[in-house]
Amino acid sequence: MISLAGRDILKSWSNFVFTGMGLGLLIAVTFTMAGVYRGLVDDAKALLTNSGADLWVVQKDTQGPYAESSSIYDDVYRNLLSMPGVARAANITYLTMQVLRQGKPDVRAMVVGILPDSPGEPGYLMAGRQITHSHYEAVADVATKFKLGERIQIRRNEYTVVGLTRRMVSSGGDPMVFIPLRDAQEAQFLKDNDAIVSQRHRTAANPALNRPGVPGLLDAVIESQNHNPYVNAVLVQIKPGFSPEEVAAPIQRWKHLQVFTRAQMEEILVVKLVATSAKQIGMFLVILTIVSTAIVAFIIYTMTMGKIREIAVLKLIGTRNRTIAAMIMQQAIALGIIGFVVGKIVATFWAPMFPKYVLLIPGDAARGFAVVVIICILASLLAIRAALKVDPAEAIGA
Repeated sequence: MISLAGRDILKSWSNFVFTGMGLGLLIAVTFTMAGVYRGLVDDAKALLTNSGADLWVVQKDTQGPYAESSSIYDDVYRNLLSMPGVARAANITYLTMQVLRQGKPDVRAMVVGILPDSPGEPGYLMAGRQITHSHYEAVADVATKFKLGERIQIRRNEYTVVGLTRRMVSSGGDPMVFIPLRDAQEAQFLKDNDAIVSQRHRTAANPALNRPGVPGLLDAVIESQNHNPYVNAVLVQIKPGFSPEEVAAPIQRWKHLQVFTRAQMEEILVVKLVATSAKQIGMFLVILTIVSTAIVAFIIYTMTMGKIREIAVLKLIGTRNRTIAAMIMQQAIALGIIGFVVGKIVATFWAPMFPKYVLLIPGDAARGFAVVVIICILASLLAIRAALKVDPAEAIGA
């Protein structure tokens, strides 16, 4: 069988290859968009895995601490330790902010307040050590570009980076910086100096808080105003032999708190938080698919129309329509394969350059290849229809 695609590639291989490369860049964008969505989901799951928690105890009637704000007293964890099935419980705070580097707001990060050797602490380090002091030490994800021993500023305090970790990110992909819990509590509710002075004046002017003959009352009130007794959540690890649901039920019933299991928290992050982004990316993928189909159809149609005389000759010598259609379809599929290979290679190379995590998985590549082949087959139908209408008389210039 004479291969129209093979003849065209041999005759003008440079045009065919460059056309395939252009299509490949469009396919690379499509792969990248799918990878962005996969990255969002993986970031959300990594956040839950890195916390080391089986249960998240948060403020009642909220979906905290990641999807909504949550605030509970920092002594709640002591009560939770006495609940059946609870092995460990630790307070934690989350605050997304700009971390200052050399006096400039250089890095947007999620600042996490943790207790040493407790749930929420980074599970592994690439370099350095864990936080051991109660103040002014930090462990940072390598995505922050911080170095060991570097001094960073969070609110008014400076911290020394003593450890580096990897893939510790928020649900939005921001790298994490871990600091001691007390420092994080202070940073989360820290007021500027003028506001503190103004509040002290208002407190002193309040007769109910500065009663004559009650020494120490004013100082106690001011001290309580300067101390933050809240955290965003308590991370709970359960004992072997207990299911998350049976441990969560009595906590929620008797402690008047909201409790989420890993499955419930994953649903909140993936189904609800990522849902809007997923729809946005899905619409882009649909648009890219339509554009790719239109481009392939136009290219194949143009190539086919450029060979009207050759097709007429084939019809004149008795070549069946099925054979002509198969040759045009071969050309379209060959173009799609070149585009797929180029797109996969380009997407693999430029994915690490994106500021947020782009996850390319083999399953998406396999599905992408099938979609490319289907698009090429559909796109070739227009050219096939035009080719089958060619009059054999055109072969002799009639």
